[in-house]
Amino acid sequence: MSDFFKSSSSSSPSDMTAKKEAVMNGVRSEIALASAQELINKTNEKCFAKCVTKPGPSLSSSEETCLSRCLERYLETFNMISKTYSARLSREREQRQLNQI
Repeated sequence: MSDFFKSSSSSSPSDMTAKKEAVMNGVRSEIALASAQELINKTNEKCFAKCVTKPGPSLSSSEETCLSRCLERYLETFNMISKTYSARLSREREQRQLNQI
């Protein structure tokens, strides 16, 4: 990473653009990972609070079933919302491109 910040007279603008894009892609990946971890942690907390009424050394079969179903619902909902949001962004991007023409 320290090489990125060194200025070199032999670096072309396209090299700098490629380096900046690589750094931005890395940042985007880190943000996506952090968001996924946060989703999983919050989902686990909410499902645990809902399904495990009397914490003990092990889960009962009904608690296991409840946790499994709860986590499935959260993930299905997240996937549906993600797809809808991505489709909306694509439509808006296309609309902006059409407006620029």
